[in-house]
Amino acid sequence: MTLEEILQNKSAVALLIDHTLLKPEATQLEIHRLCDDARTNNFASVCVNPHWVQSAVKRLRESDVRVCTVVGFPLGANDARTKLAEANVALVQGAEELDMVQNIGALRSGDFHLVHKEIADLADVAHSRGAILKVILETCLLSDAEKRTACQLAVQAKADFVKTSTGFSKSGATVADVKLMRETVGPDMGVKASGGIRTFETLREMVLAGANRIGTSSGISILYEMEQALPSPASETGAY
Repeated sequence: MTLEEILQNKSAVALLIDHTLLKPEATQLEIHRLCDDARTNNFASVCVNPHWVQSAVKRLRESDVRVCTVVGFPLGANDARTKLAEANVALVQGAEELDMVQNIGALRSGDFHLVHKEIADLADVAHSRGAILKVILETCLLSDAEKRTACQLAVQAKADFVKTSTGFSKSGATVADVKLMRETVGPDMGVKASGGIRTFETLREMVLAGANRIGTSSGISILYEMEQALPSPASETGAY
């Protein structure tokens, strides 16, 4: 499918979405509802805080929806050993995708060895269990040069995706950042846009800019909006 064909196909758009609930006050009932909605709509994954991994895995058993969780969230400033331990626990519990926050302060301090090693170690442990690793850059806190460096380090460390934002900092994804990230990592690495994506038009802009995964808590309303905007079969054929 071309990008435009994907963006006119509800099922294809659903497979771009990580259906997300990371609010600290989320209840088990809300996590169950998130999982049920993801199963119904066949989203790519649910993204939940580590406490809810086991619950989500159980709820989504025998479905194609993957369970994603976060590591070092939302600041990225944990000791690397803490992140590695957190990742290991989540993987043992059944998580199939890890969204880790890079060490932003280390990157901005020029400690590229630490940033690279942390990502590489997490990529190794994820891949050893058949999971994938996404690296959250928190683009709103970085210069364009720092964003490029972060992307290059993630590529070198064999991460699977770079991701714009946690959604918990000053701002979220922008079209300009997604374009920069795609240009830097090339065509083969994943780019996830996340933070502030609440409408189908915003999702569309991010995909056309180079994102191939979208993190959002508004997946249901986005698909509904898309469905309303698509021409009906009758209007396409001229039938009444």
